[in-house]
Amino acid sequence: MATSDELKRDTGQHDYSRPVERGHGLKPGAVGLLGVLFMAVANAAPITAMTGNVPIAVGYGNGIGAPAGFLVATIVLTLFTVGFVAMARRITTAGAFYGFVTHGLGQIWGMATGVLATMAYVVFEGSLIGIFSYFTNDALTRWFDVDVNWLLIALVGIVIIALFGYYDINIAAAFLGVTLVCEVLLLGALGLAVLFSGGGPDGMLPQAVNPVNAFTSLEEGGGLGLQIDGQAIAAGSAAIGLFFAFWSWVGFETTATYGEESRNPKHIVPRATLIAVVGLGTFYTFVSWMMIAGNGEAQAITKSNTDSIGLWVDLAEDKLGGAFIGDIYLFLIVVGSFACGLAFHNAASRYLYAIGREIPATKNTLGATHRTHHSPHVASMVQSGITLVLTVGFYLLTTEGSDPLRGAYFYEYGLLAILGTMAILIVQAITSFAVISYFHVKKAAPGNILTTGIIPALGGFGMLYVVWLLLDNIDFAGGAAAGSPFFKAIPWMVVATFVLGLLGILYLKARNKPVYDAIGRTVFEETHERDSAEAGHRS
Repeated sequence: MATSDELKRDTGQHDYSRPVERGHGLKPGAVGLLGVLFMAVANAAPITAMTGNVPIAVGYGNGIGAPAGFLVATIVLTLFTVGFVAMARRITTAGAFYGFVTHGLGQIWGMATGVLATMAYVVFEGSLIGIFSYFTNDALTRWFDVDVNWLLIALVGIVIIALFGYYDINIAAAFLGVTLVCEVLLLGALGLAVLFSGGGPDGMLPQAVNPVNAFTSLEEGGGLGLQIDGQAIAAGSAAIGLFFAFWSWVGFETTATYGEESRNPKHIVPRATLIAVVGLGTFYTFVSWMMIAGNGEAQAITKSNTDSIGLWVDLAEDKLGGAFIGDIYLFLIVVGSFACGLAFHNAASRYLYAIGREIPATKNTLGATHRTHHSPHVASMVQSGITLVLTVGFYLLTTEGSDPLRGAYFYEYGLLAILGTMAILIVQAITSFAVISYFHVKKAAPGNILTTGIIPALGGFGMLYVVWLLLDNIDFAGGAAAGSPFFKAIPWMVVATFVLGLLGILYLKARNKPVYDAIGRTVFEETHERDSAEAGHRS
């Protein structure tokens, strides 16, 4: 029988994959299935996503059809995930999207996509620092009647996250696991309390989960003649509801970035990814539906425009028993948003590290790992520095930046979320097409036409459709920050980042072909050995 190398020579295929070099590898076997799952789902941050995004979807998007938007997002993201996990079973690398696209579409697309994905995760930490600061400021005001400057809160958060990122990943995984369990228990209890009580003043509102309503915009006055300060509530845009539904998921795909550090990545990463997507989808749809049902249609729409935190906290106090529950909810949205920022920090650090270790100029700095903790410590410090610059910039340069509602929430959280999510949806679409190329054009591995062909194509086009919806409603998406220069530059920043990646890889191709050939090809070969050993042990 011919060897794999002989077959490659016969078919003209070349495998430039290379193992991780000593001193440039993450800590193998550091986390198991639950650890990877906790970190990935913490990226999505259920309590932050529900408290921060659902009110925007209800008040400015598709109204009470917001839960249906989560249902549609679940379907599209599941389609994407089918192809994504097929690649994860074949390739283990901290670069995830970057490595997958390189293997499927080549180095040029891989580097451009990798730079775009890195930019997205880098700004996501800044976005979460913004909403963490807003939530913390609100909680301290409610508890102690103290108005703490949100920039000070942000600086404390950035420093603590930097310390977590520097040390062993198990420390972060343990913290994220505890916070995630608490978030899910509280939101789940709230949803069940509403369900068992039969809903609120309008009953269960089953139309909230009708998929058709995901594409129906909120009417002026909420269709009920609702007013705020004598003015009818403005009409919404269904595209905004769908967009913020997708933003609520961003981070689930980071399961693949922890492949090198997981105990059995070929099994753990696919399982964790599928569990995260389907589990989050079911949970988000249920909890957002119960929140709307519990408040009633009129109150849900009105409070989404005036008191987004009270929309949840007041309901929790009513359904779960008193002000004490409200305080717990406030505490968890503070801790949950911090945990989400930490999870994005870890993902961004690993993207910076994955690219850095393949470029000679940054191999021993950005691409190095700590001798003791095996963490990407340099990349982690760089990521913290970028977040610091972004945060101070939003505070100093935006209109009314010192106001936590405007500076921290509308500007830093909102604008960076739009920038990052637009980029990551494009990256996910490209990855879907890379899956098709890898299995059916290059024929690098045997693939099923349904699971590695048709389904990834549907997922990819679904992502592009959401990007188009966002661009078509871009001014509406900016809300109170729509007039800022940063907002107007968002689409151009996405294009510029992608072009920068293209120019960089083309320059490298012309100046250093061996390095170009190896771009995106660093894989964790020990996983193959570990998988084989475990299979032999089981047999």
